[in-house]
Amino acid sequence: MPVDALQVKGLHRSYGSVRAVDDVSFTLPEGGSLGIVGESGSGKTTTARIVVGLERADEGEVLVGGLPRTGRTRGRAARLARARQVQMVFQDPYLSLDPRTGVEAALRETLRLHFPDRDHTKRVRELLDQVGLGTRAADALPRQLSGGQRQRVAIARALAVEPAVLVLDEAVAALDVSVQAQILNLLADIREQTGIGYLFITHDLGVVRCVTDEIVVMRHGRIVEAGPTAEVLAAPRHAYTRLLLESVPRPGWDPEAIAAHRRAL
Repeated sequence: MPVDALQVKGLHRSYGSVRAVDDVSFTLPEGGSLGIVGESGSGKTTTARIVVGLERADEGEVLVGGLPRTGRTRGRAARLARARQVQMVFQDPYLSLDPRTGVEAALRETLRLHFPDRDHTKRVRELLDQVGLGTRAADALPRQLSGGQRQRVAIARALAVEPAVLVLDEAVAALDVSVQAQILNLLADIREQTGIGYLFITHDLGVVRCVTDEIVVMRHGRIVEAGPTAEVLAAPRHAYTRLLLESVPRPGWDPEAIAAHRRAL
């Protein structure tokens, strides 16, 4: 019987009187791609940070491959094993890359930490090829790379530890549209090759439409709608989902009417 790559059950997270995440549950099948969408303050990024382990839930459970990861982990080996399960790619890779460390050195550092007994030279070449960089970028520093190239490095570093789930938090939001398309196509190819599961955190319904199988719509920390991406975007049942679709710029787009609709919800 197949085991889901990721299960999130009844997550709650509050900051004082603010409920950032309120009873959030969803499932990501092995090799699947799920998008969590919503405006700023919807709770989608807090949910992602709990899944990765950067924040702790007040209540609820996160399971990867059927095994819980919300409890405390003791010992270096156990912490590294847990880190390998889920990796995260952020919106701005420059902030997560050491400006003094070249591409190959960054990948080698990650590989030495997690797989000290493997052939790192071969694996670095494989990772560079996998993200479409090649060996020409191996010695480059982050400042010598374009935004799209830096994001490819961040993806390669995340893939180096062979995670079951890759969380992408607005990972293409800062890129030009043409570069966004290149990165999304790259991610689609990697998913097909490896069977990795993707959790996309985004406000961009165009990204969700292109690369996810399932969608979760969040507002004020709660899930208001969920289901197959194509079905939800074609015939949304919740007024907030319809508002998000109306907010996508297009001919005849009326931002004032949309703002009035938002205030009425």
